[in-house]
Amino acid sequence: MINDKFNLTREENVFVAKKYLKDSVYRSAFLEGIAVTFPQTEAILENATVNNVPAKDIAKVFGLRDGWEYILNNLDAPLDLKYLEDLHQIIAKEDVPWDRLGKLRTENVRISGANYIPDLPNADSVHTELNNILSANATDTDKAITLMLYLMRTQLFLDGNKRVATMACNKVLVATGHGIFSLPPELKEQFTAELVKFYETGDMDALKTLIYDNCITGL
Repeated sequence: MINDKFNLTREENVFVAKKYLKDSVYRSAFLEGIAVTFPQTEAILENATVNNVPAKDIAKVFGLRDGWEYILNNLDAPLDLKYLEDLHQIIAKEDVPWDRLGKLRTENVRISGANYIPDLPNADSVHTELNNILSANATDTDKAITLMLYLMRTQLFLDGNKRVATMACNKVLVATGHGIFSLPPELKEQFTAELVKFYETGDMDALKTLIYDNCITGL
């Protein structure tokens, strides 16, 4: 079982989240393949003029910022399917049709680089699995990472699943005072390779270790 890497008060963890907000948004965008540099991300979040960045990518950056605001304003809300649907409505506005925002997908999706095709999500099964993960006899950090990987592999929505998953992970971490998840850009290739292995096998142990060692930040 993974131990808690940081033990902060709620106030301290919120401070960390806000302090690293621009960096977290940039790293989430980089993981998702949104083509913005850190200086561009910073300028977008400061409402400055940014050249050579498509309007759609600028809107996605704002979606990530708004997702963080939602988390920090709803730390005590239950992390259930409704919470995930609300997050999806916020962060995936530029990725799926408006009538599919916040709705479980009803068609198969393929995952780039993997042969694995996730089953169609079922609301009852999702509720059960969320409860099992969050009530498990494990540390909060372990639960947060397990939740994130479950959501990535399950692919609840038509698009934007990695962003919803990382936001959900951070909701658990910040609410319980155990830091934030943030993937260093230089680890994206290794992370992606391990993620593909996880998609294919369902074995998350190696990926959880990689995340714990390199992607959990705090004071």
